[in-house]
Amino acid sequence: MAARLLRTNFIRRPYRFSALSPVGQPTVTASTAVVPEILSFGQQAPEPPVPHPKPNEAHNDIDLSDQARLFASVPTSDLLRSTAVLHAAAIGPMVDLGSWVMSSKLMETALTRDMVLGLVKSTFYDHFCAGEDADAAAQRVRSVYEATGLKGMLVYGVEHADDAASCDDNMHHFLRTIEAAKSLPTSHFSSVVVKITAICPISLLKRVSDLLRWEYKTKNFKLSWKLKSFPVFSDSSPLYHTNSEPEPLTAEEERELEAAHVRIQDICRKCQESNVPLLVDAEDTILQPAIDYMAYSSAILFNADKDRPIVYNTIQAYLRDAGERLHLAVQEAEKENVPMGFKLVRGAYMSSEARLADSLGNKSPVHDTIQNTHDCYNNCMTFLMEKASNGSGFGVVLATHNADSGRLASKKASELNIDKENGKIEFAQLYGMSDALSFGLKRAGFNVSKYMPFGPVETAIPYLVRRAYENRGMMATGATDRHLMRMELKRRLLAGNA
Repeated sequence: MAARLLRTNFIRRPYRFSALSPVGQPTVTASTAVVPEILSFGQQAPEPPVPHPKPNEAHNDIDLSDQARLFASVPTSDLLRSTAVLHAAAIGPMVDLGSWVMSSKLMETALTRDMVLGLVKSTFYDHFCAGEDADAAAQRVRSVYEATGLKGMLVYGVEHADDAASCDDNMHHFLRTIEAAKSLPTSHFSSVVVKITAICPISLLKRVSDLLRWEYKTKNFKLSWKLKSFPVFSDSSPLYHTNSEPEPLTAEEERELEAAHVRIQDICRKCQESNVPLLVDAEDTILQPAIDYMAYSSAILFNADKDRPIVYNTIQAYLRDAGERLHLAVQEAEKENVPMGFKLVRGAYMSSEARLADSLGNKSPVHDTIQNTHDCYNNCMTFLMEKASNGSGFGVVLATHNADSGRLASKKASELNIDKENGKIEFAQLYGMSDALSFGLKRAGFNVSKYMPFGPVETAIPYLVRRAYENRGMMATGATDRHLMRMELKRRLLAGNA
């Protein structure tokens, strides 16, 4: 079986999770506050001043200027550890050295491997990961909620599978994750997360995406195996991945696709029975058409509750066609009277998208500037909030590390008189990152969740390296966040309550 866990461009060796003992006592992390979304645009900026709300912004309700109130629930030991980890993740040479060590032959020697894993577990792992198995992760969710009021999104940390046996194994882990979520009080968690790439072989997703693109480009081209779904392309969607007519799926590939549909439907059915929302994560554009297709076809089958959807698809606002595709999907969902959930993110595959597009002689599908990405995110956010406010059954997860988007959403929620507690609109940030923003949004009355991956330490290494590289890109303009944490540590030291 071949499964790739918590993918990164820097770790090539495949890993599989195994059932190991839970980690130690859950830890409440304190991380960054006003950080840009996970996109590395290479900006360098001086340390900005701590933000103070302007008089005409009082109605936004999000105040990130009072670090004492923001971090009140975080023990000093955790705050100190979080500050150290995030500062280390912002140091480029240290990240490069760490990633080299963790992918080198040093990890093949028992002594050095145990030393490295021990160091990683006590620092980066405990900061960014929720535990070594579903039960440990559920306990971490419980601990974080009781300490801070922040909910959890449980994420079994497998990303890719290459064969049917791995896909079946991963499906059972996702079902176990749903059981773990179900064991928690409903106030403690918001959803579980699934990656289609973990339950359908990557090679098949590429083939299906190629065929879907060719069908969109060629009016008379029909796919006999295609299920009812919502639009996955718009006129501005990148289609350069498929320049010639693909071969039709073989009989074996059709059987594999049917098996993948059965897996995602079993997961959706379990979520429906357990009343646990399911968020489908996004991938690179070379795979995304097939992922959107499977997510929407599943939503048509399982989003029967007119008050709240079970299946949520992800929209990546850094893609230039994101807004158009979102509008088309919403339009079709309304036409079919299907409640739909959306998780809105900016995106995390900018470099790989640019490399692939360039290799094919095309322009990157990502917006040219970070401001264009911000504008697209905020426009999509406003559109979805308006839909969710009119009683249409839409659900929205605003996954952002951007404080300006948080303030805009808060203002829009007030304008639309949105009930912040009904669960139709919530915010989310990665576990171990942007905690001050999470706390600020929670204090403003919103439901806020942390995206909490879990798995044994050694298999989480790719995820940890990826977080470190993302942090390095964000930290170039995220000095305010570290500044807030240093201010709070200094305040506690001077007050003598450390």
